[in-house]
Amino acid sequence: MKQNRNQSLSFTTLKYLVVFSITILFILWVFQILYLNFFYERYKIKNIESVYEYIIKNPNEYLEQIELKSYENGICSEIVEENKSIVYNPMYKGCILRHNNNPEINKIKRSLINKNEKIQRINLIDPEYDKKSILYSIKLNDNKKIYLNTTLEIIESTSQMLQGQLKYITMLVMTVSCFIAFFFSKTITKPIVKISNKAKEIGKGNLNIKFDKSNIRELDELSNTLNMTIKELKVTDDLRRDLMANISHDLKTPLTMIKAYAEMVKDISCESPEKRTEHLNIIISETERLNTLVNDILELSKIQSSTQELEITKVDLVKEVENIINSYSIVKEVLDYKFILDMPKKSVVMADKQKINRAIYNLINNAINYTGEDNTVYISIKEDKKTVTFSVKDTGKGIKKSEIASIWDRYYKNDKNHKRNLVGTGLGLAIVREVLESHNFKYGVNSKRNKGTEFYFIINKKDK
Repeated sequence: MKQNRNQSLSFTTLKYLVVFSITILFILWVFQILYLNFFYERYKIKNIESVYEYIIKNPNEYLEQIELKSYENGICSEIVEENKSIVYNPMYKGCILRHNNNPEINKIKRSLINKNEKIQRINLIDPEYDKKSILYSIKLNDNKKIYLNTTLEIIESTSQMLQGQLKYITMLVMTVSCFIAFFFSKTITKPIVKISNKAKEIGKGNLNIKFDKSNIRELDELSNTLNMTIKELKVTDDLRRDLMANISHDLKTPLTMIKAYAEMVKDISCESPEKRTEHLNIIISETERLNTLVNDILELSKIQSSTQELEITKVDLVKEVENIINSYSIVKEVLDYKFILDMPKKSVVMADKQKINRAIYNLINNAINYTGEDNTVYISIKEDKKTVTFSVKDTGKGIKKSEIASIWDRYYKNDKNHKRNLVGTGLGLAIVREVLESHNFKYGVNSKRNKGTEFYFIINKKDK
């Protein structure tokens, strides 16, 4: 099977410009060969008509202008007055009026004058050049007549001259077209080739490049887009590295502890039931943490890939919050965490129950991990006529304004130093964002330095 050979943009541009020039020249040759006589005939008829119209409009003044008009319009004319004849422009090729001794021409002239019409016209063949010719007769009065004549075909010498000129014009145009096409192809394609070469470097993983402007609007827009792409790729690459480092850390830590305590059970606490039970509980706890991390990664991937459709049902947010708070009983009792609730008795919305539960759970997890020394988390559900607003607030150090847009990224940390969360896996806010966006719920963050951070999302009641 033959493979298509891709042509360079420079060659393609050059080719099309040359083809365009050849097409224009071809059209000129076609008109020269097929339509030149037609246009020439129309042109000569128009000229001779303009002269006789002038004579009709100016019957007393034409004598001063007729010779000038004859030369200007390429016709010959004859004035016959009291059997005296004056021929103007007789040397014009194809002028039959100079053949006064030709019986056939004289017969035609007499036949025109003998008719009663003031203006007569006849088409005939020039006996000298064997070309089509036109003859007008204008009868001003019984003693004064005017004849106007011109050929309707190009004389052979004139035709040969035009064809010769066209040959030289063709060669000149082809030569100039090739040079211009080559110049334009290089000018246009040079910045495109530069962009292409730099784009290949991106494919090789080199993100330390910049696309320069070329003063061509479309190419400048492409360069700006590619520069923005590089910027986003750098951010994504940094996030990927952080993600791999953080996931590796979160995987390694429980695995290390599981291995360490398993060895302790084997070598040390195997004979002590109390120690063995303590060590086994730690192994179980770390295994659950490891399982939770893997499940979070899988769930985030599923949500982002849109492989799961939302199962919209009626959900009581108050009930969901109460169930989640009850699951933190150990945190409340052992670590003395306090949950301040501001909720109505019931608040029903339309949402995917499992996913909205996970979003609320993750927001509360985040507040627990970042609240201040008072270990207090504020949870609120507010309703008005149009919306239901859920919010979770901690009393921690807050978030810088420049970092708020990044907190929804996986494993994002304010201090950029990854550490184990008290609860959760570090993927919570990323999952929250995907859940809320899949529901088309508005969400956001309000934060003040050293005063805490509030996360919220808003549900329109019309969605109910």
